[in-house]
Amino acid sequence: MNTMNSNASRSQDRFATTRWSMVMQLGEEHPAQARDALGDLAQRYWYPVYALVRRRGHAPAQAGQITANLLRRLVNDDAGSPQIAARHYRNYLLERVHALLDRGHVNASSGRADGPDLAAPDDLERRYLRDHVVPSSPDEAFQRSFALVVLQRTLRRLREEAAQSGRADLCRALEPFLARDPAAADYDRIAFQLRSRKVTLILALKRLRQRLRELAAQELSDTVVSPADLASEQDALLAILEEVAA
Repeated sequence: MNTMNSNASRSQDRFATTRWSMVMQLGEEHPAQARDALGDLAQRYWYPVYALVRRRGHAPAQAGQITANLLRRLVNDDAGSPQIAARHYRNYLLERVHALLDRGHVNASSGRADGPDLAAPDDLERRYLRDHVVPSSPDEAFQRSFALVVLQRTLRRLREEAAQSGRADLCRALEPFLARDPAAADYDRIAFQLRSRKVTLILALKRLRQRLRELAAQELSDTVVSPADLASEQDALLAILEEVAA
């Protein structure tokens, strides 16, 4: 096998064990494992569903319960079912939540009790009020929140890595400039603060931006099944985040 084919094979192997690919591949033969994988994704992306439910007119307390019931139903009922199709997890989640809401399946969870436990994040409403000041449609609220979850999880990992390598202060100082270029005065201020040189900061910011892209790709990889899907999700994430920053 030549190098190109070998690299392609390794790349495809990587997507054979993502959370979303496991859901689709395990199916009815290993329902418990499929539900665990789907449950992990549902727990991770609880916030976008909550934002969509809130935008559909439900009050905070009601929206929290509705979101819990929706996610529990998806996890317990969908693994291995025809509802799971070869598409991105983001699209699947959006379509299924709308379908269940439209049918009124919001007040009762599935009768199955063998799925993974799901715990609601404790800051859903605070995040919602912060992130959705400008009126938007339910779909827009969902897409924006999904992108923000990816960014939040990616930044958390970037900070953890920086702390482990003894560069927490450097990461903290440069984090505001991950999406925009610092002015000369910004470099001067940070250099003075950290007792560093400007050239060191320029190189460090370049490395942080590259690592941020790598970590975002890893995060998104769990929601797709192929390199092509990952590329399209990266493009979608970038477009959403550009709208958020505008």
